Amino acid sequence: MSVHDPYAPESGDPSYDVESYDLTLDYRVRTNRLEGVAVLNVVAAVAVSAVSVDLVGLRTTRVRVDGDRRTSYTQGPRKLRVKLPHRMAPGERFSIEIVYAGAPAPRRSRWGTIGWEELDDGALVASQPTGAPTWFPCNDRPDDRARMRISLTTDAGYLPVPTGRTRSVSSAGGRVTAVSESTVPVATYLAAAHVGRYESRTLTGDARVRVVSPPALRASVDRAFADVPAMLALFDESFGSYPQEDCTLVVTPDELEIPLEAQGLAVFGVNHLVPSEQRLIAHEIAHQWFGNSVGIGRWSDIWLNEGFACFAEWMWSERAGRASLAQKAAKHHARLSALAQDLVLADPGPDLMFDDRVYKRGALTLYALRCALGESVFGALILDWATSHRHGLAGTAEFRACVEQHAADAAGEVGSILTAWLDEPALPPLPVPERR
Repeated sequence: MSVHDPYAPESGDPSYDVESYDLTLDYRVRTNRLEGVAVLNVVAAVAVSAVSVDLVGLRTTRVRVDGDRRTSYTQGPRKLRVKLPHRMAPGERFSIEIVYAGAPAPRRSRWGTIGWEELDDGALVASQPTGAPTWFPCNDRPDDRARMRISLTTDAGYLPVPTGRTRSVSSAGGRVTAVSESTVPVATYLAAAHVGRYESRTLTGDARVRVVSPPALRASVDRAFADVPAMLALFDESFGSYPQEDCTLVVTPDELEIPLEAQGLAVFGVNHLVPSEQRLIAHEIAHQWFGNSVGIGRWSDIWLNEGFACFAEWMWSERAGRASLAQKAAKHHARLSALAQDLVLADPGPDLMFDDRVYKRGALTLYALRCALGESVFGALILDWATSHRHGLAGTAEFRACVEQHAADAAGEVGSILTAWLDEPALPPLPVPERR
């Protein structure tokens, strides 16, 4: 049975797992009004008589378990407590239908405000790590990944863009509806919905990629995303074939502090279209392998998501004829050397889980392994990691085991390397490639 994640102890309920979500949403841009019906198809993990569902800032008006009109529930500021019609046995399946509405807004957290966010003319979702309950009721645990169907309706003149492969887009009565579906497992924090005055088109050079952006930004978007087909080719070669059902790149006319990835999707602000921000495109695309396909079951393993995505940035830089892996490693090692040496990468703590040192030290850990193992063995290692755990959960312990398997006679050496980089706060020396 799962337990509450100590990094987000108020999120999620380990007594059940969600197998699929079916969300029917209606959003009015002018009034920021969201109405929704969510059906959670779940399975009991233990014997249970009541379950908690995460929901923040939105009011529930009806709950039914397996269609039972007599279902009773109570709602607090963070949780919806649902009484089950009888005590469910472990492994027993049931459905929870929740009708809710309100003005969605970001929630305040130790990581800032996260969740559903109004733009100047539209909306976006930035859920990581605990913002999903600001727009749909869910079991908000990183290890509880589920299939999803999302139907999102909004005002005419806007394009709704929910996570998943688009099944249909239709208009009726001055409203437009997009229906999407994800048959691969999706973590709640990787579900997203975007609304804007967008056009949707296929990216030149790679038919897999859909670009969603304001028509006025078409030329700037084309220039910014010109290298995306080559990035995908590099990552396909290095990490295995693209693992998601969709590859959608959304650009808002607003400036965003950082780009945001979701399952099969990433959103960028207009400020990310400039050359100085190009590395972020590679970073967000790489997350489709690391974080969104190979997922973590607990937040303390976040370095696996961010370290791999950062390392992929460096790989792209070298492939594109810019700074090499060695140059990138040296640059960021020098920067980390000047910072506090109080972060343990394998367990940074909730306050530091998104610290830039997690990203860069994670990438340096991978670079250290590459230096020790050589390019060929390291390439086989990361390919194996990405493919053997495709659409599964894997943490630091599994990564150590994977490294040991590929290290062969050098297992003791790389074990010491991992201990120094992952378990000790002091920054190890800059790795030097061994001659092989």
